Amino acid sequence: MQQLDPPQAPRFERVYSIRFSHCDPAGIIFFPQYLVLFNHLVEDWFTEGLGIDYARMLGERRIGLPIVRLECDFRAISRMGEAVAFGLEAERIGGRSLTLALQARRGAELRVASRQVLVFTDLQDHKSIDIPADVRAALARGA
Repeated sequence: MQQLDPPQAPRFERVYSIRFSHCDPAGIIFFPQYLVLFNHLVEDWFTEGLGIDYARMLGERRIGLPIVRLECDFRAISRMGEAVAFGLEAERIGGRSLTLALQARRGAELRVASRQVLVFTDLQDHKSIDIPADVRAALARGA
């Protein structure tokens, strides 16, 4: 399948509050919690942004989307009670994978930048599969 490089990929963004459960004893977000919040963002993007029900995709359709490559650059801390804007853009759409650029910001301050490669898999045998047609169509629409 042909690779698509979105010319001007639309940015999907949600604001999440940093909660007590995200923080370590120092009162700042424990760095793995950023990855949990980025995963929330990906789920929201599929369901709300692309119109592809993420829970149904994994549950009923048995299509997984594991991260196979992950880069993170931690720039600044976040504290409990802060509202942080989490955003993503599709950088690359391959035959079986997506490369996403994700960021967490408070105002103009970049807190975390991440790049993730996610691969579509069949949850029966955990082998990679082509990006499903409905997902590819939603991505092509720039939803």
